[in-house]
Amino acid sequence: MALPRVSMVQFLLQKGFLTEEQLAEAQKVAKQTNQSDLGKVFVSLNMVGEREVLQAKAAEHGMAFADLDRVQIDSSAINVVPERIVKAHNAIPVKKDGTNLWVAMANPNNIMALDDFKMASGCRVIPVVAVPGAIDDAIKKYYGGGVVASEATPAAATPQQPAQNNTPAAAQNYLQGARQAMAEAGVERRHTDEAESDADAEKMAEQAPIIKLANAVIQQAISDRASDIHIEPQQRAVRIRYRIDGVLMEAMTVPRNLMAPLISRLKIMADMNIAERRIPQDGRIEVRHNGREFDLRVSSVPTPFGEKIVMRLLDKGSIMIGLEKLGFLEENQIKIEELVSQPNGMFLCTGPTGSGKSTTLYSCLNKLNTVGVNIMTAEDPVEYQLNGIAQVQMNRKAGLTFATALRAFLRQDPDIIMVGEIRDLETAEIAIEASLTGHLVLSTLHTNDAPSSMLRLGDMGVEPYLISATLIGVLAQRLARRIDPDNREPYEVPAVDLRRFGFASDDPEQMVTLYRGVPAENNRMSGYRGRTGIHEMMVINDEIRELVVRRSPVHDMREAAKANGMKELKEDGLAKVLAGVTDPGEVMRVVFTAGH
Repeated sequence: MALPRVSMVQFLLQKGFLTEEQLAEAQKVAKQTNQSDLGKVFVSLNMVGEREVLQAKAAEHGMAFADLDRVQIDSSAINVVPERIVKAHNAIPVKKDGTNLWVAMANPNNIMALDDFKMASGCRVIPVVAVPGAIDDAIKKYYGGGVVASEATPAAATPQQPAQNNTPAAAQNYLQGARQAMAEAGVERRHTDEAESDADAEKMAEQAPIIKLANAVIQQAISDRASDIHIEPQQRAVRIRYRIDGVLMEAMTVPRNLMAPLISRLKIMADMNIAERRIPQDGRIEVRHNGREFDLRVSSVPTPFGEKIVMRLLDKGSIMIGLEKLGFLEENQIKIEELVSQPNGMFLCTGPTGSGKSTTLYSCLNKLNTVGVNIMTAEDPVEYQLNGIAQVQMNRKAGLTFATALRAFLRQDPDIIMVGEIRDLETAEIAIEASLTGHLVLSTLHTNDAPSSMLRLGDMGVEPYLISATLIGVLAQRLARRIDPDNREPYEVPAVDLRRFGFASDDPEQMVTLYRGVPAENNRMSGYRGRTGIHEMMVINDEIRELVVRRSPVHDMREAAKANGMKELKEDGLAKVLAGVTDPGEVMRVVFTAGH
């Protein structure tokens, strides 16, 4: 589906790249020189940059513009077109989705190029516009240039080596400054994998260029809406990846000889021991970006090529968005609000790591947080700080565990208790005791679906009659990428293709209209922007309680829950696919497992 068309001149004027006075002058020059392409006149007179002109031309043709300095190109797209065709037309494939192939090119009207790409790939070719120089750099990187280095000269060993093509412009400047600072500081390059001395690393970590580079890595991640930053030492370079909308994407590559000072700088910021490289460490960094506060949970582990750092980005403002913006179907949201309004009982949120369990529970607490209610939480670690709530950080070395914290809570006159995670029998038993004595308990559990939570508690050693007496509801959830609402197109699929999701159709010829994302600059050419929840809300009724006491199989509990109105994860996912929020591939990726 073509994007809305806007004339080149109108686009430049609307975006503020061009003024009316400049336009009049450029038109005068074009007339005098018989130049029919106003865009070239704008560039030659230094009124507008080449990138902005190409953006405007893309809008004029109803096409997307690809910023190849920031886009992560799919390897599946690269693999279907040979190097000779790419170099012959100075165009590069950036994304492949089924039989569609998006190709970045400076001239999207080059019919010969489009035909060659179509013949080579066997796909429907969709042109997107990009800057010629950026296309050339991407070709060098993905078709034999870029990060590959010879054995004789380790990659990035020389301070004068240029920055990698995929590194954002701001970080490139800091990389160059860091190399220069190393040279001025007299830190010699090393031809082995031996890390720099602690003294060298600490000295460089306090240099302004390294400080700016570390800050640039974090600020860029925040700007790109990343949830995690991975800094991964490799044999000849340091790869930095961001997890955006649940998927890891390469952000930049840092020279090997900057590894030790960069990692040392991050460890200093996180208040970690920079001299200790043999054991895992944890730390925390607080930063501000555009007036918003972020917490970074920092973890380091030793690897053969150096310490790997992973930083989890936590936006303190994200928990204030409310339950209504977490992607719940209306019926599920009503059930949750009813359950967390109960005076006692235990409500569990289940799912794998990174599925949004904590965000859901924090949103519930934020809704329940009033002057007349005493809320206490036991967390490891405290991810978000909420005003008016007593949050206790676990400290195993000091003997403060979930179990000891819960025992103390019962003497603090609480109304609502949140336990970060039920990990063992002792914690489970005290949480159940709290719910039996008139408290509402919220917690998380690691299970694949809602009905399996009863089996998991039973495996821990909790007696079935206690589970039956206290559990009021279980929410299982996943996070799927959301189709970019501003860049999407409809397509039709046979109804039979959706049977796996529970779609019922009696007509074998029926077609269903779905949506898929269109790659664009604001979604990093992925077609997705943000994530939405996929949920399975199980309300415990008398029939399910009886099955729990009888130790019935999970299958029987699932059937009873469905009879009580529970929609399975795949059914909730189907509802969001039909609504155009996400696509079948995403639901398959996050929900389906072998045997289901």
